[in-house]
Amino acid sequence: MSNKNLSILNNFSILYLEDDKDLLKNTKDILDDYFANVFGVSAIKDAYFILKQKKVDVIISDILLKNENGLDFIKATNNLNIPVILTTAHTNTEYLLESIKLKVNRYMIKPIDFNILMESLYEILHPIYQNKDLIKDEYIIKIISIVLNNKQINVIKYMMNNLNKDNEFISSYLDITGKIDISKPTLIKLFKILAERKIFTKISHKTYKFQEKNLAKL
Repeated sequence: MSNKNLSILNNFSILYLEDDKDLLKNTKDILDDYFANVFGVSAIKDAYFILKQKKVDVIISDILLKNENGLDFIKATNNLNIPVILTTAHTNTEYLLESIKLKVNRYMIKPIDFNILMESLYEILHPIYQNKDLIKDEYIIKIISIVLNNKQINVIKYMMNNLNKDNEFISSYLDITGKIDISKPTLIKLFKILAERKIFTKISHKTYKFQEKNLAKL
């Protein structure tokens, strides 16, 4: 893993379903160092709740849970097209074949080798990260098409590169002018254009929501 840029993992969130409380805590503690969010749960009902409430980029699930089967959970959520890593303490051919049918991304035998787990997560998420970067560049090009001022273009690039996981840009005019050589009147004019086009909408003090759906109207 030494030649891989693990910092990209901080752009993603994991749902981790494991009924062994100690294993859940220990693995979550390690993954927390690399990922934006690690939602650790020990029951399928809690996993469903997370999927409804949060953005999840990859699922790690044990197969044999207490009075439950992780495969049933993966079947029920297969239509969400979220990458899946299945873990199990048993080398059961039936589980492996079912996993292949469900097109899970990885099948790992416990005890889990953390290096192999991280390698698998990186291989699954790196292409998604690259695609996100390409899409972001396309968005920047589209937004730039509505402004002519070079300094405003620099602000747009700065905003797009500093969106949080909820597509929000959080900053004040003072923060921006401290990082980019632009006058406050020119900056205010840019934000007015972005607001009129409904590309960035102000949702609270210093917080602007990027509305990617409205780019199609440009």
